[in-house]
Amino acid sequence: MKSAVETLNPTRVRLTVEVPFEELKDSLDAAYKKINDQVTVKGFRKGKIPARVIDQRFGRGAVLEEAVNDALPKFYTEAVNEGELNVLGQPEVDIKELKDGELLSFTAEVDIRPVIEIPDYTGIEVTVDAVDVSDEDVDKSVDELRERFASTNPVERAAAEGDVVTIDLEAKVDGEVLEDGVASDVQYTIGSGELLEGIDEAVTGLEAGGEATFTSQLKGGTAEGKDAEVSVKVSQVASRELPDLDDDFAQMASEFDTLEELKADSRKRLGNMKQYDQATQAQERVLDELLKLAEVPIPEKLLEDEIKTRKHNLEHHQLGQMGLDLPKYLEIQGKTEEEFDEETKEQAVKGIKTQFILDELVNKEKLNVNQEELTEHLMRRAQSSGMSPDQFAQAVVEGGQVPMLVGEVARGKALAVVVEAAKVTDTNGEVVDLQDDEDETAETVEASSDDTEAASGAATEAAADDDKPEAKNEG
Repeated sequence: MKSAVETLNPTRVRLTVEVPFEELKDSLDAAYKKINDQVTVKGFRKGKIPARVIDQRFGRGAVLEEAVNDALPKFYTEAVNEGELNVLGQPEVDIKELKDGELLSFTAEVDIRPVIEIPDYTGIEVTVDAVDVSDEDVDKSVDELRERFASTNPVERAAAEGDVVTIDLEAKVDGEVLEDGVASDVQYTIGSGELLEGIDEAVTGLEAGGEATFTSQLKGGTAEGKDAEVSVKVSQVASRELPDLDDDFAQMASEFDTLEELKADSRKRLGNMKQYDQATQAQERVLDELLKLAEVPIPEKLLEDEIKTRKHNLEHHQLGQMGLDLPKYLEIQGKTEEEFDEETKEQAVKGIKTQFILDELVNKEKLNVNQEELTEHLMRRAQSSGMSPDQFAQAVVEGGQVPMLVGEVARGKALAVVVEAAKVTDTNGEVVDLQDDEDETAETVEASSDDTEAASGAATEAAADDDKPEAKNEG
């Protein structure tokens, strides 16, 4: 077999392959056997039909077609290995010549990983938010905890902001009561904004037994988006009473004996959260700077597939769970379809660039992933997916996604190398030490190439597809 590689552009090549006919012998034998097993010819036992009879009855062309389809993956793979190509996805194969007894010639166009020059990243400098926990932050945190321990007591007075009212609702559109527009004994906190627009004004000032009517645009249900006439009746008014901020509250709401200990713990937790956010911010900004430094050609087919995958995941998974379709989502976001498409393309390009650059860094720095690192990453992914580690691990193995997870961990380690070399300062001018934030780094990579695992899929699962080239016979 002879093969030659022609570079069409930095991300695509054309292979030209010539195969002597004798190298098709095994595939021809397999083709005759397959046809033998599928057909019957009078006078011959099943499976014992001579090749000349198959040629006469069904045509030599049918046998050759079967043999070529069987042989193409093998010859294509040999040509890829001979050319030392890092291919992505399935090739487009054209059979140029098929001379019975002489020669098989075909071409295969396929995307390849571009050659990337890793830039000098040691000079990267970024600024991040400082970790400042104010007294106001602590007070807000304690107040939120206090809200959770609030009690309600019925009162004999008009409802006011902050009260909890028990109400019955009935919505009409064009004078007709909606089937899904009736609700009873609904508890609502005035001022929370959790129900219909206009309800706060309607119920404020009403006592138990009071009624009011208001007009509001429905946010869901069969008449979503339509204006409805809503009748509301208050059956109870209750005041919310917050516990006193004292040591008794601290003992009731936490494991601490004093309010000061509770506040100190809140300050520490808020500081840890802000440090985590700071680390994530630093890694994202370092990654953005790295992407600016590197020239990364993007394979067109890979980009097209990534954009389709992102759109599919949004429309059929994320929006479906929220009961939305794409037009409604765009309306809520205040975006046109053109703006959405452009934004999706930018995200896809960033995801593919991120993967290519970090994969190249993994190779350059010779980074490996050990079992402990993979297990820790699997545990985090399982937690974020809402599955148990055992369930998630089983799904990963059955789906053949272990290489994908290994790639995520390796890319996280590669980004950690870049972050460690970068100069990170906060808005107070203090140098930020991120050496102990490897977990956050892995999650940053996962988020920035997130749905990039579609790109990952095209890139890392290409090997599984490469033995199934699609042939087009120009003759």
